[in-house]
Amino acid sequence: MKRTVFDEDHETFRKTVRDFIAKEVVPVHHEWEQQGHPPRDFYRRLGELGILGIQVPEEFGGGGEASFKFAAVIAEEAAAAGVTFGSYSVHSNLILPYLTELATDEQKQRWLPSFASGDLMFAIAMTEPGTGSDLANISTTAKLSDDGTHYVLDGAKTFITGGALADRVLVVCRTASAATDDRRGGLTILVVDTSSEGFDVGRKIDKIGLKASDTAELSFQGVRVPVEDRLGEEGKGFSYLTRNLAQERLTIAMGAAASASAALQHAIAYVRERTVFGKPVAAFQNTKFVLAECSTEVEAIHMMCDRALDLNDAGELTAADAARAKLFCTEAAGRVIDKCLQLHGGYGYTTEYPIARLYADTRVSRIYGGTNEVMKTIIAKDLGL
Repeated sequence: MKRTVFDEDHETFRKTVRDFIAKEVVPVHHEWEQQGHPPRDFYRRLGELGILGIQVPEEFGGGGEASFKFAAVIAEEAAAAGVTFGSYSVHSNLILPYLTELATDEQKQRWLPSFASGDLMFAIAMTEPGTGSDLANISTTAKLSDDGTHYVLDGAKTFITGGALADRVLVVCRTASAATDDRRGGLTILVVDTSSEGFDVGRKIDKIGLKASDTAELSFQGVRVPVEDRLGEEGKGFSYLTRNLAQERLTIAMGAAASASAALQHAIAYVRERTVFGKPVAAFQNTKFVLAECSTEVEAIHMMCDRALDLNDAGELTAADAARAKLFCTEAAGRVIDKCLQLHGGYGYTTEYPIARLYADTRVSRIYGGTNEVMKTIIAKDLGL
């Protein structure tokens, strides 16, 4: 089915991204996977191209684009080429809304120009070893000093994408004890300078997928954070997270849609070339039926994701609809990619073919950003259940 979500500007941008990936990412991506992340200068290169700051306001050196659809273009082109951009998506798609919506004018002046250029890379630290998707159970604490000039941060975080290379980390911490009738109160977001004394990057987590994206454990032992680096108001962190989680979940849905579409194209190309019993795999009825099913699911995924993109650009994407998009797109992508890998036979289980990377990389989409079980809870609540 013809997609109408992109206009001429998006398609022009797509060509730029596609050429960049072919020339500067594909030839070295295997090296990034081996070292666990792209080189630090890669993010500055993204900054030079305007990719990191495409939605950063022009007054701070960004592109000033309002549409989130440019991020979808990047996701599609990266998946098609079988590569990732390290922690780019967390930096640009997840964190930017926190800065544009919550930062003071002074904070924007300090952070956004370097955010757009790649000179400052950001990560966000929500998950803790004992919390998972239960953000209200966060135990990392920040106590305001007696003179009111800084917070003292103590605690630990885990599964932090981009945490190993980040220059600033948005740390969700508890500045007041949770009330018995409101576990979500008392949370605050601090923007922590990773060069601060007491900040430590711990174990780099070895994952089954997303090998070119660093994921780390972080610890804070008496880290001093100036009050000028608090983001938003003290104690309102949970409401800020809730407001911005919709775009995070849309980002995950976009990645799943891009991966499913790429898997289908890889499978079609493979079965046309591969011969079994003297004829192409594509000639067998089972192959045709499986790919017909996959094609139909990919169309459905795109329709769901494109609708969510339109709603997001209009400022109308609700938490429940974002949950629906994440739930459906990630579950359907898992089915599609699994079937496409099966059509590759034994080669599908080797890293020689991009289908294996898509299979491993996409599995986490049903876990991070809130597990799909949590998505079902959000949707059920929206139904009044």
